[in-house]
Amino acid sequence: MLQVMFFVFCSLSYSTAMPTPQSEDVISQSDYKFAEDYLGKFYPMNPKLKANVFVEKIKEMQKFFRMTVSGKLDRDTLAMMKAPRCGMPDVSEYSKFPGNPRWKNTKLTYRIQNYTPDLPRQKVDEAIQRAFKLWSDVAPLTFRKLTSGTADIMIKFAKRSHGDFDPFDGPHGVLAHAFAPGNGIGGDAHFDEDEKWTNSAAEYNLFLVAAHEFGHSLGLGHSRDPNALMYPTYRYWNTGNFRLPQDDVKGIQSIYGRKK
Repeated sequence: MLQVMFFVFCSLSYSTAMPTPQSEDVISQSDYKFAEDYLGKFYPMNPKLKANVFVEKIKEMQKFFRMTVSGKLDRDTLAMMKAPRCGMPDVSEYSKFPGNPRWKNTKLTYRIQNYTPDLPRQKVDEAIQRAFKLWSDVAPLTFRKLTSGTADIMIKFAKRSHGDFDPFDGPHGVLAHAFAPGNGIGGDAHFDEDEKWTNSAAEYNLFLVAAHEFGHSLGLGHSRDPNALMYPTYRYWNTGNFRLPQDDVKGIQSIYGRKK
């Protein structure tokens, strides 16, 4: 069964009204609404929580990002919420999707359905190929590019609503998302065309974002290790000789074993 748990939007049901900011509070009502939507998407509600869900979800988010766990929507917590990131929920350490989905055939194909105008086609091809190679360097996986037909991993650039019930949100929010291994849309990776894609430190580096998303395409969830590629928020690394951090290596090898 296709695992798409991370794209299910869960609305938060509050037992009390959303907090009203005090006069000395710098957090606006619109920021509280933003926080409510953020928590609903990236920290789906635990049905066992019956009261004060807003506070408990902020604590869960603060714990994940190794912040001071106060349960308060302070400026640091809000800034973390507004950081550019991947569009799937957060978990802990390296993790796998519910049900541990994986590809049974480790000789996988991919196809780039369309190209961003931000980069020459050759640069897009190189970024995607390098991103897959990060994972095949440490696990018994191979990736072959198709130019037509249906591949295991279909890649496309799109804006806003794009046919998967998880619309993008415009510039500088969710950068991309990917589906867990499976039939149909399983494994596919989508990139927000409202972002500026580069092969440098400017804006958003396509190689780094693609490598993160392909981790999801192969069955990995997010990691709370800030040094991991599968950490949910975007950061730039020097890509010259970039290799997978150890947390990501352990994660992918827990699914597919070591490369011989």
